[in-house]
Amino acid sequence: MIDKTVASAAEAVADIADGSSLAVGGFGLSGNPIALIEALLAQGTRDLSVVSNNCGVDDWGLGVLLGAGRIRKMTSSYVGENKEFERQFLSGELELELTPQGTLAEKLRAGGSGIAAFYTQTGVGTQVAEGGLPRRYDGSGGVAVASPAKDVRTFEVDGEPREFVLEEAITTDYALVHAWKGDRHGNLVFRKAARAFNPLAAMAGRTCIVQVEHLVEPGEIDPDAVHLPGVYVHRIIEVGPDIAKRIEKRTVREETR
Repeated sequence: MIDKTVASAAEAVADIADGSSLAVGGFGLSGNPIALIEALLAQGTRDLSVVSNNCGVDDWGLGVLLGAGRIRKMTSSYVGENKEFERQFLSGELELELTPQGTLAEKLRAGGSGIAAFYTQTGVGTQVAEGGLPRRYDGSGGVAVASPAKDVRTFEVDGEPREFVLEEAITTDYALVHAWKGDRHGNLVFRKAARAFNPLAAMAGRTCIVQVEHLVEPGEIDPDAVHLPGVYVHRIIEVGPDIAKRIEKRTVREETR
């Protein structure tokens, strides 16, 4: 039997070296692999290039690595809710490759599927395709590094010519992922919003490390219920169902009687 479990988060991330690239799951603060992130923080790994939908908040998720100065570059689609992210980007400390959300998802999926690149209509006629988006500022308001122009081609769709922009796939050295349930072979089940980017991040990482709330024996998960097969997973730890979970904003309605 291929048992992919490891004893701790610290052991799971021990070989992630300075300068590594990471694909990290999470949608907002849902499904953040916080135990793995905190283990990486404690380890002291720095100069990281991270691909994730967003960068957490100032004291949670990837925000804890960002606040400690461990992230060199972010590839993201949403960068709100994090004042330190804004400060580092505008001061020139952080490089940002801003990517449309659906495009980012497909870039990760393509990377995990062995597809080198794809054409999409998203971004045509904007700086996403034409180049010039600031990637790094110089600290005094000027742009030190800007995005390059991308290849744009015309294809016939439904009898009409349409322009499409070429987007390259993303693969990373490692993936950090949170799942609701997994077995010792690495077969995973995700819950609700945590399913948005975690499976895609898992596919894109050459070494995929997963924290699960419930670890079960092989055969306990119905094959039809598996969201991501264990072929993508290399290490798995159990963190339990009581691991802390956060949301950005709690909005409730006043009780009416």
